[in-house]
Amino acid sequence: MRQKIVAGNWKMNKTLEEANILASEVTGMVADEVKGDAKVIFCVPFPYLLPIKNQLGNNARISVGAQNCSEHESGAYTGEVSAPMLKSMGIPYVILGHSERRQYFGEDGKLLAKKVDVALKHGLSPIFCCGEPLEVREANTHEALVKKQVEEGLFHLNADALKKVVIAYEPVWAIGTGKTASAQQAQDMHAVIRTHLASKYGQAVADTIIILYGGSVNAANAKELFSCPDVDGGLVGGASLKSRDFTEVIKGA
Repeated sequence: MRQKIVAGNWKMNKTLEEANILASEVTGMVADEVKGDAKVIFCVPFPYLLPIKNQLGNNARISVGAQNCSEHESGAYTGEVSAPMLKSMGIPYVILGHSERRQYFGEDGKLLAKKVDVALKHGLSPIFCCGEPLEVREANTHEALVKKQVEEGLFHLNADALKKVVIAYEPVWAIGTGKTASAQQAQDMHAVIRTHLASKYGQAVADTIIILYGGSVNAANAKELFSCPDVDGGLVGGASLKSRDFTEVIKGA
């Protein structure tokens, strides 16, 4: 049975005070109200990684993740944050390849493969994002694009390394738009990804890989989405910024 994960991507939001309050509220609500065993990850802006991690203490259920890291381990790269830096702070997860990084910062498959490698080298678990924009979905070429993204970013890994990666399928047309893929659309694409993994690594390995859904996940649709056989939780944007909303999403897992 694959671990259910609900990761909140805070993106570039919240002051430090607001971040501390949000983390505290969610932690309390999860402890009081959530009966399942889903793992929760706060993917917070870089300046908040240590403050939030220290606030959580030894919480076995909630972890902290970064939203990105450099493909370089060190050097003259002003403004960048490296995987060794994250490792030195005890940060276990890092989002890589989010559609906003691909779109706004020109990150492509070759670069993301390097980032995946450096993250794994330093003991981080990448949350590797893939997904199609609206025009690709409408052209019915979305399966081919997502397969290509997975191949470019992950297929150079051996099976043991792949097992340390979490994949997040996020249809770009559903991120921050209020539109959500139907549960059937989400399940269909997760099955495509898992079948594609099986074609390279075998079904036994593919069945161990956690695949999250992202794209306007909220309290109303989380339970239906997360109940799909190939959907192992969510990477949640807007709803993760409100403690009650995020807690209700977590309950759906």
